Amino acid sequence: MGVGRECHVGHRQRSGLCSREELGYPLSMGCPFCEIPESERVIETNDVIGFFDHYPASPGHLLLVPRRHVATWFDADEREKAALLRAIDDALDVIGSTVGRRPDGYNVGFNAGEAAGQTVMPLHIHVIPRYRGDVDHARGGIRGAIPICRIYHPKDGS
Repeated sequence: MGVGRECHVGHRQRSGLCSREELGYPLSMGCPFCEIPESERVIETNDVIGFFDHYPASPGHLLLVPRRHVATWFDADEREKAALLRAIDDALDVIGSTVGRRPDGYNVGFNAGEAAGQTVMPLHIHVIPRYRGDVDHARGGIRGAIPICRIYHPKDGS
């Protein structure tokens, strides 16, 4: 492992250099997810950490991050993808026991690339609890990423 460094919540990078630079974060700036203190981690496995978003879209908004820095879902290996998917179930349990009321639904997803709205480059999955009445028109859910497509009318007229 050469001169290796611990990076991204304790993962030791094989190259000896943190891949933060490849993702656009100079080492002096640091990765925002590497700065999450252990006391804020509500999910922790060998492959994933989870913590409440510092800029939540709703009460209980959680982020899941693989320990290894990768830019997007499509750069993660199969083991990391499987671990992230398992962590979604853990996130639902944490949210349910922390928020004080059971959410009525969830938006779960990620932005892959700048064109899709990804502003923090290490892969992270959002688990966003939703509550009846939190928006006027929830129909279309994730389609709201492109506002004109959010509200649609299926061919059957419903």
